[in-house]
Order: sequence, then C-alpha cells, then structure tokens
Amino acid sequence: MSRSLCRRLLFPLVLLVVNGSLTHAQDMRVYAEGELPKDRRLGPMMDLDGYFPFEVPNSVSHWKSRKERLRKQVLLATGLWPELPRRTPMKPVVHGRVQRDGFTVEKVYFESVPNHFVTGLLFRPDDGKSGKRPAVLCPHGHGGRMQDYGADKMPELLASGAEKFAESGRFPKLARCVQLARMGCVVFIFDMLGYEDSQQISYDLAHRFKTQRPEMENSESWGFFSCQAESNLQSIMGVQTWNSIRCLDFLELLPDVDASRIAVTGGSGGGTQTILLCAIDDRPIAAFPNGMVSTSMQGGCTCENCSLLRIGTGNVELAALFAPKPQAMTAADDWTRNMMTRGYPSLKELYSILGEEQNVYCRPLLEFPHNYNYQSRATMYRWFNKHLRLDLIDIVEKDFVPLTKSEAAVWNDAHPQPGGGEAYERSLTKYLAEEAERQLQSLLPNSKAEFQRFNDTIGEAFRLIVGRKLPAAGKVSRVKGEKHELANYWLFTDRLRSEDEAEEFPIVSVYPKTNQWSGDVIIWLDAEGKSSMFDDNGSLSAEVEALVLSGAAVISPDLFQQGEFLRNGQKVSRQRKVKNPREAASYSFCYNDTLLAQRTHDCLALLSYVTNDEHAPQRVSIRAANGTGTVALLTGVVASDLIHRIALDTEGFRFASLKDYLHPQFLPGAVRYGDLPVLLGLNATSSIQVAGEASIDPIAKQCFEASHAGTFLEQVSKLNLGWLLEK
Repeated sequence: MSRSLCRRLLFPLVLLVVNGSLTHAQDMRVYAEGELPKDRRLGPMMDLDGYFPFEVPNSVSHWKSRKERLRKQVLLATGLWPELPRRTPMKPVVHGRVQRDGFTVEKVYFESVPNHFVTGLLFRPDDGKSGKRPAVLCPHGHGGRMQDYGADKMPELLASGAEKFAESGRFPKLARCVQLARMGCVVFIFDMLGYEDSQQISYDLAHRFKTQRPEMENSESWGFFSCQAESNLQSIMGVQTWNSIRCLDFLELLPDVDASRIAVTGGSGGGTQTILLCAIDDRPIAAFPNGMVSTSMQGGCTCENCSLLRIGTGNVELAALFAPKPQAMTAADDWTRNMMTRGYPSLKELYSILGEEQNVYCRPLLEFPHNYNYQSRATMYRWFNKHLRLDLIDIVEKDFVPLTKSEAAVWNDAHPQPGGGEAYERSLTKYLAEEAERQLQSLLPNSKAEFQRFNDTIGEAFRLIVGRKLPAAGKVSRVKGEKHELANYWLFTDRLRSEDEAEEFPIVSVYPKTNQWSGDVIIWLDAEGKSSMFDDNGSLSAEVEALVLSGAAVISPDLFQQGEFLRNGQKVSRQRKVKNPREAASYSFCYNDTLLAQRTHDCLALLSYVTNDEHAPQRVSIRAANGTGTVALLTGVVASDLIHRIALDTEGFRFASLKDYLHPQFLPGAVRYGDLPVLLGLNATSSIQVAGEASIDPIAKQCFEASHAGTFLEQVSKLNLGWLLEK
C-alpha cells in the first residue's frame, strides 16, 4: 500500500510539518497551554433538578425500538435484568377484618422474597354483590399510608377545596382506598420500606440516608448504598419495585379479583413507583401516576433514585412506556407546574402517533401545592371508572370513620413483627446477590448457541451499563492538528470530535515512515493517556517504536479526565459527583455516566473513526495497561467484531475489591454480572493476551471454548506486544 494512501487512511492532510525531534512533553499537546477540550462533560453534571424533556420519536417503529431499550434500562437499574428473581412462596396472611359503611379493611403481610415482608391494608367493597372485581394497587408515597394532615390544618384545606370532610379528609391516602372500594374495586395499599409496619429496613436508611457506612462495606457482606450494593445493582428503589410486582401477584391470587382489570395509582413517591411498575409490568391496564410526571425535579428521595435509571431519559418518557394504555395525572404548584406546556404535549403527541390520543390526560390544578388531594382524587376516580369499566354514573367521595391505630396495625401479639436492623439488611443483600449469581450460573455457555444467548443477556447488561453504541460512520470527525516528521515515523497530534454528543478528546498517532504500513492499527490505552507512548526525553518508548518499525500505526487518546483534560496534570483519584451532600451513588449516577463508562465512550469513538475510514485498516487491536484494561474489555463487549486482538494487563483488578463508589473504576452492576472474568469471556470473538492474572479464570475459559470463534485467551507474565501483529 502506498504511503499517500496510508496517510489518507488515518491522517488526512495536515496543517504543519515540523522537522526535528520531540524534546518536551508539550510538543505532544494538541491544545494550547491552558486550553481544555471543548467537551460538554467538563460542564456541570446533571442532577435530579435538571431539565428532562421527552423528545417523541417520529414513527411507531422508532418508538417501539426506544421503548424496548428503555424497558431494559429500567429493569437493569432496578436489579431485575435479565430475569426477575424467583417468585418464591409468598405465604400471604390476611387477618383482622374491620367493618365500615360500604367497605371492609383487612391487614395483610406476605414475603416478596424469603423473610422479607410486604405489609399493607386490603380494602374490599361491601355492597352485597358477588363475583370478580377490578383491583387497584396503591403505592402510598411519602408520608405513609396513615398520613394525617392533623385537625389544625383541616379548616384551611376545606376552605380551599383541597379536602371535603373534616374527619376522613385528614387521611388522604386512605381516602382514595375507601372511595375506590365503595366504587366496587378491591384495593391494596402497601407500605414503602421504613413506613408503618415495614420496619425491617428503617425509615432513616431507606429515605434519609446521608453518610457512607464503612462497617457495612465488605465484599462478603454489605449494606445498601455501599459500593458493593451499587456494584450489584441493589437499591431501595429496586427492592420497592420488586415489592410492587409481588403486590400485583398478591392481588391476582385473590378469588374476588378480576386479573384482567388491574390499575395502579400513587402520588409523589408513590407516583414514582407507579411510573416504574407500569413501565415494566404488562398487567396494569390503567394508571394514574400523580405528582411525579415532570420534566423538572425527578424525585428527591434516596428511594426514588438508583444508578443508571435516568441516564438519557426522565420521568415523562418513563411514564410514556405505559402508552398506549390509559394514564392520567394532574399538574400542581410544584415541579409539575409546567406539565401543560412541557411534558403533557409530548405525551399527547406520542399517544396520537400510537392512535390513542384520548388515553392520556393531565388536569391542571395549579392552585394547589404538591398533593393527592380531593380534587386530584376525583380526577382519578373518573379515569378509573371509565377504564376499569365500572360504569358508575354518580361518583362522589363520601365521609368515613377513620381507622384506629390498632385497626390499621398489621403486627400484633398473634402476628408478631419480624426482626430487622443491620443483620437483616446484610441477609437481604446476600440473598439478592445469591439470586443474581444463580441466574448468571444458569446462563454460562457450553455451546456456540449458548454463548450467543449469554452475550444477548449478560453482554447486553454490560452494553446497557456502558450506555453507548459504536458511533455510526461519519459521526466522529478529525479536527486537524500538527504533523511531525522524524527519522523513522510520522507523528500527528489531532483531536476527535462527536458533534452529536458534544464531546471531543485529543489523540496522538504514529505512522511508519521507513517501513511499509502493514495494515495494522494498535489503539494504545494507558492511565497516563497519550503521553505514555513517549519516554522522558520525548522520544517514542521502545515498545511503541518496535510496533511502528514492524509496520503498525499506533494511535493513543487522552480519554476523558486524562492528560489534556486536566489542568494540573495529576491523575484523577476520585471521580466527580453532583453537589448533593448525601453520599448516595444514585444522586450522581442515576443521571450521569460513570468515568469508566465515559472513557469507554471515547474508545468507541476512536474505534469508529479508525474502522470507518474510507480505506479501513486490515486489523485493529488494543493494548491496554495501567488500569485501562476495563476500558478495552467494555469496548470489546460493545464492538467485539471490530477488534482483532487485545493485549491487556489486569493487574489483578476486580470490581468487587472497590470500597468507594467514587473510585475511577467504579461501574454500577459490574459485580452482579460477573466482574472481570465475565468481561474477558464476553470478548471471546477477539484473541486476548492477559497479564496480571495468576491463571485464566474458569468462566472466561468456558466462554472462549463455547464461542467456537477460533480465538484464544492466553495468560502471560508480561505482555508481548509483537503478538498483536502476528497474522
């Protein structure tokens, strides 16, 4: 291949030719001294108070594709991918029946997983009729199911029209259950973790967590919000989502419930639960997520956030996953105040595209603050009357005699409250981890077809965690920099830019001058960035020079937060987080990619640029050392068919060893899906030389054997980079 053709391949016409040698590190700079890349990621991080518009796809097919992707993201973030946990025996107990005018109330508890109890109250119609009834599930939201406005506040609420009755209006969560039961529905209102009778996980832990607990951080036993919990995608939100799914299971078991007519409604934090449950469970046919469908604040509680959930999306789009089924809501004088102009029009547009515009509704009630008051409830009653086919003519909420504390308490002497605390917390996270491990083991491949299934499930999990596909041809462009001519090679300093993502990063490319280019391109990854290709005198390192003299082109980036991204030149020891003072990973990584994911995005952009050139190289391989092996392997999981070989030094790293969610290598879910051995195995379509390991892990070996890709995984004491060029 001619030299001119090779130049067009990787390095189009340049701006400057300099004869001589490199004598200073600054000669390898792409940006002017003090200048940083023009990269949006250097700006403020997204947080829960950001702006989350829903951009409606322009066709049904595009929406179906987007919907499938988002449902996977929700399942992944809540710890429910690729399979739901086993539906173990619930052992439901219903007791303590209380009679009221037009309805009855019973106390309920059951196990959503072994020894984890869901508690709540079951309301049934008492109208003399028999047969199966529609059912409504009510996640109550903050304040608890027994929320009491208090007698002193009632005159104000009555005067404003927010409530209708001085006595029963004090209990807005129970009021909707009572009215729905009187309308002919079976209603179950269940406790969020830490509220009322659900005390195995405390209120302070579930909803007021502030500070990391070193004593609950251990790779063998851990608590929620720890680095280990996040690495296993275990969260309060995830547990509550599973509890919600099991509540639907409970309702379906009841002999008087028509399982084909189930609706869900909750307000505030209960609205968040309604959104998520209806996004991933097909059983509800109508929904009323109140107070949380908004392009503004997405939910301030630790129970409303979990890592990975809202990266690239928001509550309006998550609510849209229920479309085209009927759902309604209200807007109030809170973070939903702009719904009538931001959010609701997008929902109407989507429903219109799907041919069901009448199935979505938002009522403006801006005269009221954040609520699920009488006016909002009245809107919900009318909505469910229509879509649960109750066929009632007169729907007016009526007064009722409130429940006493003993009437509402699930636990008593005959039904003693189960234990909780830190020991229980550790046992729950252990059970969830064992359940995830059981799923992983059941998917380990022994044949080519099984390897494909493994890649479609566990590989898909890692692809969802990375959150970025390989950029399409033409989406990554080179911004020309300088060209240096030296004795044996050409050196180029450029930048790569993705306009769609508003991201860019600097690269240095070295191209053989005296030898013919072999068609090999080596992507050189290192914790020091592109400067790692050079020695202290500014000359190519012996390893890089050997590759170039053998005919390979070598290209190295400063990945995000490496090299020229840093003003002081010091390596990042802890990644950035949002300003929220509470030390929960989800406040940052519910909305933002981790540093490791962002660096993988850069490597994918570089890979796309190299392979999509008009004169693509014959082989692209990766050398990764000094902590960048995880970047190489994650890149391979996304685009393994483009990578010929990978030479990496793991340095014995395992995600399970991390104890700080701000560590640069932290990646939510990495331990749940098999850690580094599975990442190695998922790259079985590329040959891999790996140093830093005492031996080849059996899982990685099994994947390579099952893939039948004609590749191999070799353990070495030291990387032999000449191997990358072997045919």
